[in-house]
Amino acid sequence: MQKSIERIAGDTEGVSYEFPVFRFEGFRFEGADKAAPSAYLQAALHAGELPGVVAIDALVPMLEKAEAEGRIKGNITIVPQANPIGRAQYHFGEHQGRFHLGTRTNFNRGFPLLAAPDTALLPDTTLGTADQRLKTRLLQLSIGHDIVLDLHCDDEGLAYLYVHASMWPAMADCAAAMAVDAVVLWEEDTDGTFEGASIMPYLKAPAEVARFDRRVATTVEYRGILDVDGALAGSDAKGLYRLLVARGVIQDQASPAPSGFTGPSSFTGIVAPLENIDMMPAPRAGAVLYDVKPGDRVAKGALLATIVHAPGEAGGRTQVFAPQAGVILTRRSRRIIRVGEDLLKLVGDKKSADARSGTLED
Repeated sequence: MQKSIERIAGDTEGVSYEFPVFRFEGFRFEGADKAAPSAYLQAALHAGELPGVVAIDALVPMLEKAEAEGRIKGNITIVPQANPIGRAQYHFGEHQGRFHLGTRTNFNRGFPLLAAPDTALLPDTTLGTADQRLKTRLLQLSIGHDIVLDLHCDDEGLAYLYVHASMWPAMADCAAAMAVDAVVLWEEDTDGTFEGASIMPYLKAPAEVARFDRRVATTVEYRGILDVDGALAGSDAKGLYRLLVARGVIQDQASPAPSGFTGPSSFTGIVAPLENIDMMPAPRAGAVLYDVKPGDRVAKGALLATIVHAPGEAGGRTQVFAPQAGVILTRRSRRIIRVGEDLLKLVGDKKSADARSGTLED
């Protein structure tokens, strides 16, 4: 493994940010397959989301073993903590890793959406604010890889993937390898997420450049923000390793690829378009009492939550019911809510009456 340090200059004198990059280079070994796919993995773009960080921590020793045995066929680049700017942000003792405090922009929004997979089209890395320059550098590191995984987590939830509709069901083997519970299919990205910036340059590219038969690009949501656990990290690392084996980046006869790479998929989890998700905006502000948890299947009209907005008073509770049948994908980790904030993600059996395009949340 080779380690390098990336540095992002801050917006004022004397301030800079650093993050490590790990590289496993398959071409360094005798018998390396120059046609093998390459992979890029990053975690904690939202700096407080740590399940992916500990999964990478558990994955690296597995890659080092494969490297020592000459079984890494394609290049692997790993950024275990992709957002040193957000990692450093605290406000009155509370970590703030989702939005850049200087620009008020989500760290997973505003990535350049390129017309072609050419790093020469990226903005000048000496221009813009620190968070913009970080985004440009992350794209520079990732563009050109056949497999791009952006590891996140939700508040409380199942493990699931966001996958562009053009890449499904070709990526069913990946979902099976990672043992996720659900896949959400999307088509439109006007906000510039990292995943969108990773797939958009290939949508209009020639077939020999796009290579959708081997391309993987996905946002991985590893359950909830408190699911930072050694056993889960080990399980997630094994899933990432299985994916790399299944797609030919690593050779490992002891870790067979899941069925589905060239034939019927073994993935049996939920697959639904983004338009089927009901986010359930809160009709009142107050304390949330949930009647459901992630993974529950609910019928139309089922009680999802009660909001206590006037405690101790007659009529001080407002109940929220399921607008359609479906499965609870996520819910909020905090139990205080404002009017209009989303209570949960319900993956409905049909299109939501309040269907959203693009990203679901700010």
